[in-house]
Amino acid sequence: MTTETATLGGGCFWCLEAVYQELRGILHVESGYTGGHVANPSYEQVCDGDTGHAEVVRLEFDPAQVSYREILEIFFTIHDPTTLNRQGNDVGTQYRSVIYYHTPEQHDIAKQVIACMASVWDAPIVTELSPAETYYKAEDYHQNYFRQHPLQGYCAFVVAPKVAKFRKMFTDRLNTPA
Repeated sequence: MTTETATLGGGCFWCLEAVYQELRGILHVESGYTGGHVANPSYEQVCDGDTGHAEVVRLEFDPAQVSYREILEIFFTIHDPTTLNRQGNDVGTQYRSVIYYHTPEQHDIAKQVIACMASVWDAPIVTELSPAETYYKAEDYHQNYFRQHPLQGYCAFVVAPKVAKFRKMFTDRLNTPA
């Protein structure tokens, strides 16, 4: 089986991780940091906003089951790509909307999807499109966060509604029955 990698930032990585863990064709989801200038940043450093990193998810996927285009179309429905350095109450460059492409083909597909999504949103899309950079895995306690802490306040009030929206909109793409 051939696999590909996608790296996306759209606010808190817990939200993206929780959704993509349920998408058929996603083999592995990992929360981490990329796009900054500090080696091996900690969560606290990234949250301070001085490292330049974005909170991201790195997806390993089977393109025979889910296309990169589909992954990006879902990305644009589960976060607001029109707010610069912000998702809801999460504010700072670490929460920016960004697609880190791994191949020229991913770059081209991302440009096409961004252009298509421009007609869906009422405000201009501010999603960055950048080449994949050095990636750092987030601390272990951030991995599978929503699955391990579904009743934690942020998870219950921010992550859960995004997962519910995904399940409703993409019923036919779920890894397992909702």
